[in-house]
Amino acid sequence: MALKDLNAVERNEAGIATVLGILKQRFGERFQTGRAIREQHAHTTTYIPVQAPDGVAFAETAEEVQEIVRACAEHRVPVIAFGAGTSLEGAVNAPGGGISIDMSRMNRVIAVNPQDLDCTVEPGITRHELNDYLRDTGLFFPIDPGANASLGGMAATRASGTNAVRYGTMRDNVLSLTAVLADGRTITTGKRAKKSSAGYDLTRLMVGSEGTLGVITSLTLKLAGIPQAISGGVCPFPTVDQACEAVIATIQMGIPVARIELVNALQMRAMIAYSKLDYPESPCLFLEFHGSDAGVAEQAESFGEIAAEFGGGPFIWTSVAEERNKLWKARHDAYWASLGLRPGSRGLSTDVCVPISRLAECIVETEADIAELGLIAPIVGHVGDGNFHTLVLMDPADPRDIELAEEFVARLNARALRMDGTCTGEHGIGQGKIGFIEEEIGTNGVDVMRSIKAALDPDNILNPGKIWPARGG
Repeated sequence: MALKDLNAVERNEAGIATVLGILKQRFGERFQTGRAIREQHAHTTTYIPVQAPDGVAFAETAEEVQEIVRACAEHRVPVIAFGAGTSLEGAVNAPGGGISIDMSRMNRVIAVNPQDLDCTVEPGITRHELNDYLRDTGLFFPIDPGANASLGGMAATRASGTNAVRYGTMRDNVLSLTAVLADGRTITTGKRAKKSSAGYDLTRLMVGSEGTLGVITSLTLKLAGIPQAISGGVCPFPTVDQACEAVIATIQMGIPVARIELVNALQMRAMIAYSKLDYPESPCLFLEFHGSDAGVAEQAESFGEIAAEFGGGPFIWTSVAEERNKLWKARHDAYWASLGLRPGSRGLSTDVCVPISRLAECIVETEADIAELGLIAPIVGHVGDGNFHTLVLMDPADPRDIELAEEFVARLNARALRMDGTCTGEHGIGQGKIGFIEEEIGTNGVDVMRSIKAALDPDNILNPGKIWPARGG
């Protein structure tokens, strides 16, 4: 079944027309219906077709979010929360039209509690903006998905990133949040205490719900101290298999690595050309260690010994910030570097996550699939927790390209599930992976999700058409 058919959402033309009039009168210039801006709020960085909302409201307060949701609830019109638009699985598309709530103006820091290592922020603030604000406190927010995403969007998709092996994911770093429900009520899911056994874990329910259960209006986040010292570097390996085995050994030996990223030979070729790196065109691990001066040196040396056991090296590392920043800038630019491998192409970025003991096997089989299907698809990965990404370069106007890309993604997801992994380590389900959710958690699990959704959003107005297939789809 084609992706576009999986979750068709019926439009409520009369309701949409009424709400457009209400919001235009209420918000004036902060409510836009021009085609360009609507398409910007449905754009996706993959090949999934744009499905634009009917209007975009720029909310500035939680009370305004409530007003918008209440108007949409009264007239049964879809509501899609929009952060920075960096999602990769069509999560901000509007298959049934409706209203996009742009949260970018809700970007204030509400409170910072340095002694408790936490802060409370509005959802539209990006991770770069928050860390700039925190710089003089000696603290930082460690979750780094690569893109300068909004914190609300990162929570909604349960984002992760390069630092996850040491600091965890958004699931581990959101202490509590406030959200507007489908009927306009606001809930607060917890306090600032580091743990609680009070009732259902509503925070974790909202984190990762992709805007289908509520619109997040504030978040209380864990912070970490900026390390005294940081060391990092790049280590080449003859094969991806050997690089993965070195990762497994590093984690199993308990070396407290902060970042450990894999790039395969094809990805390294693209990065060398794009970022002017002076490294061999072979599979490489990018690593970073946090701690004391003596600690990061010891950790780097220990990893170098492990790498040598698996044929890797030399591991060239540094504590000089400028040199480290160049390496990580190259890693974060991997997407743009990859596009140069097939000029004029678009990238279908997909990810899976498996138990680390199956990582090498999964990546090696995936590379074999890429070769068999004749694809250009470099691999990068946050491999310290078994997560890796593949960017399939394709022409979205070529049906054969789409067919091959979808065949590859289906094989990749099936492989990850067969290895007791997940079809998405951090991108979310959105529209792009709704065909795989039942295979991962089972029909009964999806039915429980549907029941929760029906209880909190009986009219299905919050980001409809996402996460699971329509019944009979």
